[in-house]
Amino acid sequence: MSDDLTDLLAAIVGAKYVSTDADVLAGRCVDYTGRYRGQASALVRPGTDEEVAAVLRTCRDAGAYVTIQGGRTSLVAGTVPEHGDVLLSTERLTSVGEVDVVERRVRVGAGVPLAVVQRAATDAGLVFGVDLAARDSATVGGMASTNAGGLRTVRYGNMGEQVLGLEVALADGSVVRRHSEVRSDNTGYDLASLFVGAEGTLGVITSLDLRLRPTPAHRVTAVVGFDDLDALIAVGREFRDVDGIAALELVDARASALTAEHAGVGPAVDGAWQLLIELAGDVDPTERLAELLENAELTGEPAVGVDAATQFRLWQVREAIADVLGVYGPPLKFDVSLPLSSIGEFASAATALVSEHAPEAIPVLFGHLGEGNLHLNLVRCVLDADRERALYAAMMALIAEHHGNVSSEHGVGTRKRDYLTMSRTDADVAAMRALKRAFDPDGRLNPAVLFGES
Repeated sequence: MSDDLTDLLAAIVGAKYVSTDADVLAGRCVDYTGRYRGQASALVRPGTDEEVAAVLRTCRDAGAYVTIQGGRTSLVAGTVPEHGDVLLSTERLTSVGEVDVVERRVRVGAGVPLAVVQRAATDAGLVFGVDLAARDSATVGGMASTNAGGLRTVRYGNMGEQVLGLEVALADGSVVRRHSEVRSDNTGYDLASLFVGAEGTLGVITSLDLRLRPTPAHRVTAVVGFDDLDALIAVGREFRDVDGIAALELVDARASALTAEHAGVGPAVDGAWQLLIELAGDVDPTERLAELLENAELTGEPAVGVDAATQFRLWQVREAIADVLGVYGPPLKFDVSLPLSSIGEFASAATALVSEHAPEAIPVLFGHLGEGNLHLNLVRCVLDADRERALYAAMMALIAEHHGNVSSEHGVGTRKRDYLTMSRTDADVAAMRALKRAFDPDGRLNPAVLFGES
């Protein structure tokens, strides 16, 4: 990057918030799993929405590409630059407004970690509807950009359903401010929704108005074991539409074996498959849980928790999975969604496919059963580039064959852009490209993300 551009950026944000140091950039150019790397020319860390807008305007005028980074927890290399880009970090956009307990909302900066929003909600006697394992590092701006899901999606929906308004800096340096104090607003285009799930290709989210929810008075958590995946899915199908469902998490025995060996957290029940079920509401749901499990084909008695300490223990395996997936090196990840009726066949076919392409790899399957959102991770998967591409393409084809979606909650990023048409029609992609041209006509924002070569 030219010294002139460096000086211009430093004049906007301050010299200490611009870096061209090779070591700093190298650390910022690797993805969350450690599997994929890129190249950048500079890192800039603006502290206000006006500074973000000025940085984008300056980069546009200089012909520089910009890759946007939040907590850098993307699992599809969505924050890995490919064009020697300027890295724009939102980490200084950390304002947290006062919680409005009447309207149940809060305004926060895009760089605020999820855990901070959760604490603010809890302190106000409320709850934020999205939760995920990377809560301490994932930022709400990035989560909105990818329309992240997580552990509570079956109850509250994805991140987009929590966004009431936002501010976005566009590629030309203008700022869209879409804030409304009312819940019902039908005045034209829902502009905020355009940027949710756009993965930073249309603009940089700088702040958000987030919906908060009442805290349920009662909660019961159970972990149940199965030897047959179809039996588990049958139970999951019944629970996902039950009033008060709060979580519905699938974990296979390979995942719980990893957590037992490497995190000291073993499964609460026996079985090849475990299902974590949580119900919550204003009335104690414990009896309802027992009724729904009465005729289920379980491996034994469920493990049930009605107090916070027991519930914490029952969640430990599911929470620990993310921490142990890298024990054999960077895992190869697949985040997919499938109809519940296809999950059993897909799981068997995927295991066979992995055995064919990477016989030394260990397939680990877990995820959010309520949405049919599965995380298939291949640990101990060491492949050269050609073999990895072949396996990845074959797995994407298998997902499509089983009527699934190639991305459920992690986004498309750079890893899945070549497979977008497996889940979207040509007309869909053309419409998305038209939006991209309208908001970013020169294609400067997150240029490697979402779309392959046109």
